[in-house]
Amino acid sequence: MSASDHVFTLGIEEEFQIIDPETRELRSHIQEILGEGKVTLKEQIKPEMHQSVVEMGTDVCRDIHDARQQVVRLRSELATMAGRTGLKIASAGTHPFSHWFDQRITEGERYETIVRDLQQVARANLIFGLHVHVGIPNRETAIHVMNQTRYFLPHLYALSTNSPFWVGRNTGLKGYRLKVFERFPRTGIPDAFESLSEYEDFLKLLIKTGCVDNAKKIWWDIRLHPFFDTLEIRICDAQSRVDDTLALAALIQAIVVKLHKLLWHNTTFRVYRRRLLDENRWRASRYGIDGKLIDFGRETEAETRSLLGELLEFISTEVDELGSRNEINHIEQIMREGTGADRQIVAWEREHNMHDVVDLIVRETYEKLDVPAMADSTTR
Repeated sequence: MSASDHVFTLGIEEEFQIIDPETRELRSHIQEILGEGKVTLKEQIKPEMHQSVVEMGTDVCRDIHDARQQVVRLRSELATMAGRTGLKIASAGTHPFSHWFDQRITEGERYETIVRDLQQVARANLIFGLHVHVGIPNRETAIHVMNQTRYFLPHLYALSTNSPFWVGRNTGLKGYRLKVFERFPRTGIPDAFESLSEYEDFLKLLIKTGCVDNAKKIWWDIRLHPFFDTLEIRICDAQSRVDDTLALAALIQAIVVKLHKLLWHNTTFRVYRRRLLDENRWRASRYGIDGKLIDFGRETEAETRSLLGELLEFISTEVDELGSRNEINHIEQIMREGTGADRQIVAWEREHNMHDVVDLIVRETYEKLDVPAMADSTTR
């Protein structure tokens, strides 16, 4: 099979907040939604550790157009189900003011085990992410693509920052979600692996020594999925707007395709050490796209927007091959107008009212959805 024969399928998982439209607070209401959701959506709807969180996942998508249809449909159905119980959904990396200790933990052995092991670290992990899977059947190749993709993770996080607030305070960071999640073990950007066997030996060692009971408890920003032949990029905050979600998914897909193509032609992108990448990861979390990242090749700081422009040029040929030009054009719109975090901060600065921020997030979450009027009324 040649590189051109390979179809880089997509899968998109989004974690949503369940919102009371009167108080704008999170509501631990997943069981009521799951009852109907499991009938119509089956495995595409899942609970998370907190009962105020619901995860939606697409089926395998042939391309970004298929992904768009599925994301819009899943969001629409979830919003409709929430509306029938008088609730709303919202999509952002954190809730602006609800506190984690007010949220109930979902029943089930998996979540009970995590809470027992991690204690308050787990109970306080009230965050919402966007996970994008790109299909790569050859896992040996996927390891090398993963090593190289690590360099672009801070770029992706800068574009996706959508969590400036935490328990009612402006954190001063554009992406606070990563700071919360870093309390978990086995998070962040992984080290590079020389081969698939080195990667698998590491996972086997963790399981053998009782560190984890399965490889899904490796929560890195990027990983080979333990059960699917996909490379899973997990660094992004949940996005409020459908268009932002699809733009990030298209960019991730194009990066993976570009690096895969380079490998196929025996050309490798440089692999950087984790300690260098972590510097950029912090900068992305702190400043979003308004700051500077380190250009390691030139050994200098560079405007994040400038480096993102270079990234778009790097993957430009692949974008046309994948048919995702529309989505990548939206990346340029984010670079001009700001991320979800920037819009949240603007909404908060008007009156310093967190309700206004929640209203913005809800309004953006419902954009372009097919939702009955009963469920689509704006948050009051």
